[in-house]
Amino acid sequence: MSLVLDSSVALAWIYADEATEAVLNVFERVHREVAWIPALWRWEVANALQMNVRRERHGAAFRDEALSNLACLPIKVDARAEPEAWLGALVIAERHGLTVYDASYLEIALRLKIPLATLDRELRTAAKGEGVELLGM
Repeated sequence: MSLVLDSSVALAWIYADEATEAVLNVFERVHREVAWIPALWRWEVANALQMNVRRERHGAAFRDEALSNLACLPIKVDARAEPEAWLGALVIAERHGLTVYDASYLEIALRLKIPLATLDRELRTAAKGEGVELLGM
């Protein structure tokens, strides 16, 4: 079975001081299966890493290595999310008070009927309300 991988879990995996056993378990599962993401996921992860370069949490070499490591994982961009599912994400965002960005992860999980790996509290609450299995905590 596959899963939807939120950027919050990916970032927790990258930063060892944030990686919990649940996060490590998600990534063991990602290695065995496939993780689905909306296209914005790559931008979110890269932006967070770049912001931490600016804040001097780490250097550009760490950022680049993290992106290279993520690129090796079996991660698939959900091609239907952009042309067809954006309205569904809007509806979910409105129903649960989420950003459309966060709702895109939940929309994929609902449509594909797969678990969602996220650390975002609002997104977890919305997913519970929609009956989506949660991973990551």
